[in-house]
Amino acid sequence: MRIGWLSTGRDPAARDLLSETVQRAERDEVALKIGAVFCDREPGESEESDLFLALARDLNIKTVTLSSAHSWHEWWKVDTTPGHGEGAHKHDVREAWRDSFHYVVGELLAPLELDLLVLAGYMLIVSPDMCERYAMLNLHPALPGGPTGTWQEVIWGLLRSDAHETGIMSHLVTSELDRGPVISYCSFPIVGREFDPLWMQFRRKRERRGIGAVSIDEGEGEPLFAEVRRRGALREIPLLYQTVRQFVDGRLQIRRRDVKAVLGDLPLDLTTEVEADLAEVVK
Repeated sequence: MRIGWLSTGRDPAARDLLSETVQRAERDEVALKIGAVFCDREPGESEESDLFLALARDLNIKTVTLSSAHSWHEWWKVDTTPGHGEGAHKHDVREAWRDSFHYVVGELLAPLELDLLVLAGYMLIVSPDMCERYAMLNLHPALPGGPTGTWQEVIWGLLRSDAHETGIMSHLVTSELDRGPVISYCSFPIVGREFDPLWMQFRRKRERRGIGAVSIDEGEGEPLFAEVRRRGALREIPLLYQTVRQFVDGRLQIRRRDVKAVLGDLPLDLTTEVEADLAEVVK
């Protein structure tokens, strides 16, 4: 099992995803082999991505880079024509660029014979052709069937619906955003002794001002919102690692860019494994 790791490397979280996954594999003596890291920023383009690429090199992982920003700039400059507006035309050009950019990415990765690509802080939407070419794994901060969108949109959706639990899931990447087949998930409650006072406070504000005003005025600093985010963020790295480990251990297999469970059906509920992982880190 050779894994490709795709990341924009834009912040410390991107480095944490990579380093802590490798550290967990070493801790558990899991033969997890990251064959290459691909970053869509090149050396010198950003201080954060330079730190990310340096980390990959320190971990003895091959790095492959191709600047999406430079590529898009050149593509737009060449393909836009006088007389076209910025609306639909720019959308069409961006779709064509996305296909072209990821075709080149695929060609760069092809000689490395990677079995699975993991999107870990990769800020681009991949092309449909890339989805057909590789099995790609992505994280989404919700339970299967839960809210879609950014993590901010997910949490506001949970608060709007008075949800009792949420979670993190991994899914195969398809051309339909956040809708690929779910491979694994973990769940955790957002009610109970520690959450109930936050819910009471939030509901009072929601009744007085409406959730729209609360989200504008307080944003990510709203106490209930912030605690839901904190609990979810804690579980992202453990779920990613535990999911990749299932491939290494043979519990999950890739068959023609699809994923199958050797025993049972998908998705795998990895809540027990994730909570044990968190407990191990605390120790």
